[in-house]
Amino acid sequence: MDLLRGVWIVVGVLLLSLSLSSAGDIVHHDNIAPKRPGCENNFVLVKVPTWVNGVEDNEYVGVGARFGPTLESKEKHATNTRVVLADPPDCCSAQKKLSQGVILAHRGNCSFTAKANIAEGANASAILIINNRTELFKMVCEDDEPDVEINIPAVMLPQDVGAILENDLMNKSNVSVQLYSPLRPVVDIAEVFLWLMAVGTIIFASYWSAWSAREAAIEHDKLLKDASDDSLHMEVDRSNALVEISTTAAILFVVIASCFLVMFYKLMSFWFVEILVVLFCIGGIEGLQTCLVTLLSCFRRFKHAGESYVKVPFFGAVSYLTLAVAPFCIAFAVVWAVYRRVSFAWIGQDILGIALIITVLQIVRVPNLKVGTILLSCAFLYDIFWVFVSKWWFHESVMIVVARGDKSGEDGIPMLLKIPRLFDPWGGYSIIGFGDIIIPGLVVAFSLRYDWLANKKLRAGYFVWAMTAYGLGLLITYVALNLMDGHGQPALLYIVPFTLGTLLTLAQMRGDLKVLWTRGEPERPCPHVHLQPSQ
Repeated sequence: MDLLRGVWIVVGVLLLSLSLSSAGDIVHHDNIAPKRPGCENNFVLVKVPTWVNGVEDNEYVGVGARFGPTLESKEKHATNTRVVLADPPDCCSAQKKLSQGVILAHRGNCSFTAKANIAEGANASAILIINNRTELFKMVCEDDEPDVEINIPAVMLPQDVGAILENDLMNKSNVSVQLYSPLRPVVDIAEVFLWLMAVGTIIFASYWSAWSAREAAIEHDKLLKDASDDSLHMEVDRSNALVEISTTAAILFVVIASCFLVMFYKLMSFWFVEILVVLFCIGGIEGLQTCLVTLLSCFRRFKHAGESYVKVPFFGAVSYLTLAVAPFCIAFAVVWAVYRRVSFAWIGQDILGIALIITVLQIVRVPNLKVGTILLSCAFLYDIFWVFVSKWWFHESVMIVVARGDKSGEDGIPMLLKIPRLFDPWGGYSIIGFGDIIIPGLVVAFSLRYDWLANKKLRAGYFVWAMTAYGLGLLITYVALNLMDGHGQPALLYIVPFTLGTLLTLAQMRGDLKVLWTRGEPERPCPHVHLQPSQ
């Protein structure tokens, strides 16, 4: 059990280190690059579908320039135009007159605006500039340039894409392209399902946690009545399976999570992501196994197997049902890890992730509202710092870079729930970090445990209000996400004020704040039963 607890502590810190909702950026706002009349566009991603000798070929992605007209947003309005090579290749001197062609030029030595002006003077309808690297580069105006007036769009392509098009043209192929920058839908069905997954996971975990707490309280009452030393020892052993967060732990947990996040950022590589995948699989196996064993134990056929134990080296007493379920869980995680790059692998990742989150919410508990307030407040500051403030020190958002898995060659790290954006022309995934579910979920689960122990009805309790507040906070997160053109948002920035503010205000109005803040559980009606107050 010590080995398992150590694994859970490591996995728990990894889970909390990522707390982000994102849909992927298609518009890049940049306040550093110079702006002035004629040079004030946002940097937008541009779709570049190609045709070779009249046959539709690959579709590439470029980035629009700070200058030039706005591109069409719909494919049907974009003109299919032939491509010609610049001569000279860098388009830094006069070009032959064209009849509405798109010039393909190398980056060269002159400014981007100079290239665009020369291409426009040659009657080109647009200019495609090949970068000298595989990455995309922001095309801006020079500081010493006068006001710019360019009437054709300029789009930068990665070096490898430019080489493909250039090779086709050198082979005398007829190449044509369309240029357009489609807008994201206001709401994608992926965000709706992700919201339902997050809310449903917390509801399920909260009811499971409250049921376990009530069963433990009933059993505790019986054991105290029997006053047997052996039975009291059994009760202590069972309570040791849970981890209650203290005030100090709530602060240190976020500090340690920050250290892990910086480590992810600095060491991000293919092999480092492989290590994270292994740790995620270990946690996912344990989580899936715990959920399946608990679910199967509800059926009479499996109840005896769930209550019969055998000693296993390193793991201690393990039920026969756990041993029977373990191979399936291991196989499921291994298959996901091997095939995690296929298009439907997100389903396996979400199943493992949800099982892991639910199990963490069973093992880790907030003893009172004081600890919950400190934990959520620290997480609130942590989320804002690593999404927004970290840009000042690292010149990019550390949280977003880690979530995307930059420099790793992987499609993000596995500590995320994600769903493909089915109706988004840019594709990609809507994601939510485990921390955005686990951290507020600890406080929501605490509210339901209190309601059940206090015998409060649903409307008279705190859970329904805490759960509603969490749902609204997450909804506001997705609204902000769409208003900010897909830029990653710190979900706890919206969730924490809603959830914590609702609980504190309601507890103060009902006169329960002192009990919730200190004890975290109601006074027991029986005089001979006294549950130890949480520290």
